[in-house]
Amino acid sequence: MPEAPKKQQKTTDYSVAENNKKTLEFIEDLTKKADDVQKRVLAEILSRNAHVEYLKKHGLNGNIDRETFKKIMPVITYEDIQPDINRIANGDKSHILCSQPISEFLTSSGTSGGERKLMPTINEELERRSFLYSLLMPVMSQFVPGLDQGKGMYFLFIKSESKTPSGLVARPVLTSYYKSSHFKERPYDPYTNYTSPNETILCPDSYQSMYSQMLCGLCQNNEVLRVGAVFASGFIRAIRFLEKHWSLLCNDIRTGTLNSLITDPSVREAVMKILKPDLELADFIEQECSRQSWKGIITRLWPNTKYVDVIVTGTMSQYIPTLDYYSNGLPLVCTMYASSECYFGVNLNPLCKPSEVSYTLIPTMAYFEFLPVHKNNGKTNSVPIPKSLNEKEKQELVDLVDVKLGQDYELVVTTYAGLYRYRVGDVLRVARFKNNAPQFNFICRKNVVLSIDSDKTDEVELQNAVKNAVSHLMPFDAHLTEYTSYADTTTIPGHYVLYWELSVNGSTPIPPSVFEDCCLTIEESLNSVYRQGRVSDKSIGPLEIKIVEAGTFDKLMDYAISLGASINQYKTPRCVKFAPIVELLNSRVVSCYFSPKCPKWTPGHKQWMKID
Repeated sequence: MPEAPKKQQKTTDYSVAENNKKTLEFIEDLTKKADDVQKRVLAEILSRNAHVEYLKKHGLNGNIDRETFKKIMPVITYEDIQPDINRIANGDKSHILCSQPISEFLTSSGTSGGERKLMPTINEELERRSFLYSLLMPVMSQFVPGLDQGKGMYFLFIKSESKTPSGLVARPVLTSYYKSSHFKERPYDPYTNYTSPNETILCPDSYQSMYSQMLCGLCQNNEVLRVGAVFASGFIRAIRFLEKHWSLLCNDIRTGTLNSLITDPSVREAVMKILKPDLELADFIEQECSRQSWKGIITRLWPNTKYVDVIVTGTMSQYIPTLDYYSNGLPLVCTMYASSECYFGVNLNPLCKPSEVSYTLIPTMAYFEFLPVHKNNGKTNSVPIPKSLNEKEKQELVDLVDVKLGQDYELVVTTYAGLYRYRVGDVLRVARFKNNAPQFNFICRKNVVLSIDSDKTDEVELQNAVKNAVSHLMPFDAHLTEYTSYADTTTIPGHYVLYWELSVNGSTPIPPSVFEDCCLTIEESLNSVYRQGRVSDKSIGPLEIKIVEAGTFDKLMDYAISLGASINQYKTPRCVKFAPIVELLNSRVVSCYFSPKCPKWTPGHKQWMKID
């Protein structure tokens, strides 16, 4: 993820080493005083918002201490405040949630297991987000020196924004940031020196934006020291774009002219400041892209690249083999943890393995609480936590410094922009501590599940099951490029359906029995409640895998974007329910396979099979 400029620095006195040193000292100080900082943050939020309608309604009466706040204020979900948000969206200018004016709404991605939500924000939150960005490169510089001597090639995009009835803008958080002066008018900083001109990032046409950013990245290939996008899937989409369009891009570089398909005047002007005729570079790119294998294409075309900066935690982990293939095993770096509700924290050990990524929550960003997620038989409970908490469950919430090593928690935030004890929906596991500040592994989002009967399958369990199954494809040099799932209740009994898009490089056809083995392996990998439903209760039918045409998941993303999803925030949904999406997937199915027999299941663990 690209980092924000440090506004206090001037071109004439900018010292990379000095700034990095101060930033790292600041992080050290924050993590030592995490609890004191959290107390101050909560008191500051409550004192400045003491007279807002929401806090008065619950009887906080101006109290700013932590104990009273926890005793009086409820722990909430989006549905609890949706009426208040709708009032703001419809033009009510009362101080409903926040004493400061709501400047815009930030829309959730819509592909993280829920509806699109409107998150209120205020102008000063841009400063807070910029602050978190500013921590990233000083941390990174400890592990990879010299990054200030070159450029970053990041594929960043905006989406067209909408307006609420009151006229407030509603848009994804990254679109908000890229369109802000914090990004567009950033002062000199060697760490925010990108190959993509602002105009290419801010182009609303995704094809023109991608084409022009890729062209600029190729023209400056020897200056690139790091590459990335927001999510791993977005970066892979950029590489596949290059696979399709490299001949057009080479022609532009060879002739020094920009393809006529790029019609945005500001984009053309910005690109032409970079694009010059370069026969040698064009021939080099053509030679590399014409090779049969694209293994290591990133290090071949951008030879000085030190790492790939993308999110590969959570369900994005399935893209790791593809990224390793394209990058020749470059480090995959996850730098930060953020959402539409709030920016949370940073990865202080960015060169760690993707499976070991942990984020240190920065205590100045918001007030953090943690709701324990109870494990059954050593696994995170896949049954969703009830939307409303009783008094006992409320009392289980703990503060940032009081979390326990190895325990899973659901993240709860109180923000400067008017969210109070709001359940984000992310499950985090305490991995270790940095001084007094915990470091968390991102485990999953709650409530993204497949369910036919009493079974509940979360996205982590599904991901692991799919990972186990795809090993059957390896002898045929075939790889799973993308997948999603669907709980088909039109059959009796209902059954799980997985849509698989494959990349097949081998010449030997894959027998149907192999796909049937994949179905069974998935079922064997799922929890005992599911397997009991298959074997004993007969409440779940055989799992089905549907193989879809190449390019199906690109069509799925295009469809989601046409409905308003952000290209930056888009993640392939691991479970689909929306009928038009199911129809789209089914229209591109080329073959279907069912599990040939029931998975193994034996009674004896009924204490782990509580029905919600």
